[in-house]
Amino acid sequence: MRVTGVRARAHRLPLHRAWDGGVDRNDIVVVEVDTDTGITGTGFSWTPFIGARAVLALVEDDLRPALMGGPAHPTRWDDLLWHLREAGTGGLTLMALAAIDIALWDLTAKAAGLPLVDLLGRRRDRVPAYASGVNLDYPLSDLSDQVKGWSAAGHRAAKIKVGSPDPARDVERVRTVRDLLGADGTLMIDANQRWDVPGAARALDALTAFDLHFVEEPLPAGDLAAHTRLRTRTDVPFALGENLRTIEEFERFIDAGVCDIAQPNVVRVGGITPFLRIAETAARRGVPVAPHLLPELSGQLALCLSRPAMVEDIDRASFAALGALAAPSGVRVERGALSADTGLGHGLVFADTLTPLP
Repeated sequence: MRVTGVRARAHRLPLHRAWDGGVDRNDIVVVEVDTDTGITGTGFSWTPFIGARAVLALVEDDLRPALMGGPAHPTRWDDLLWHLREAGTGGLTLMALAAIDIALWDLTAKAAGLPLVDLLGRRRDRVPAYASGVNLDYPLSDLSDQVKGWSAAGHRAAKIKVGSPDPARDVERVRTVRDLLGADGTLMIDANQRWDVPGAARALDALTAFDLHFVEEPLPAGDLAAHTRLRTRTDVPFALGENLRTIEEFERFIDAGVCDIAQPNVVRVGGITPFLRIAETAARRGVPVAPHLLPELSGQLALCLSRPAMVEDIDRASFAALGALAAPSGVRVERGALSADTGLGHGLVFADTLTPLP
């Protein structure tokens, strides 16, 4: 197959309720790659608040010319990253490349007559999912209602935000959620990089009584030395990776003993190709992978991993919940588990009626 066309469009997806810090939307860039066989592959990039126009420009101005006439296959990933090197090899560059890489994998699966998950090698039919919300600003009554809703939907694992200016507030909220989940429920916390080392150590000392499965991003994401110091002061497992971008970054954090659960985001790392490489390097080091967000695609990848952990089912922020899809993807989260029956490719068909960026 040869690439005959690359089309891209950017859209705004308003959130049902703003996330902490005033994030009231998720922006996406949808990319379609056409081929001389008549098969079209669809990819996307996801930018929660900023960057969509920059990603769109990289796709249209720099990736499209490099793709035209060449083979329509994800083995092009390394060459395309090299092509973009003068713009950098992380950040927005990888997010633009992700949209192309996802489209090329979609194409390859369709050409093979397979769902993406079976092209990659399905290892299981279901993978555990945990409920998650961006809820640090919720009053305790709203947080309690949210967790009760998750439990009613069959979730036995949940993650909530911590990092309040008053540590006693975090203790009260974590105690409340532990009581709601019960002793057998799985409870995780996410500090979103809000703590420093002494603050994290004090907070985790106060919260360990609630049997935490992991703490996510307790410190600034790229500060390896700080995570190493904190590691000596707590036994709570660290979940890291939503803001790590390269295979080398994941290797450094894992080898330093501070990444107990790896959380690559398939868009932020540059697509399915590097996601699978990160998962493999984590598996060789005995570290499970819990993909960050985007469950309609992340969940499919988790079904293929040798060491999956859990998939994040974030409250009312999947593509389906945000009204981004023209039809159901075939990815379902039911009673705390994710399954996928997508038809050919990854099954994501984005609606033509989405709101364009203003």
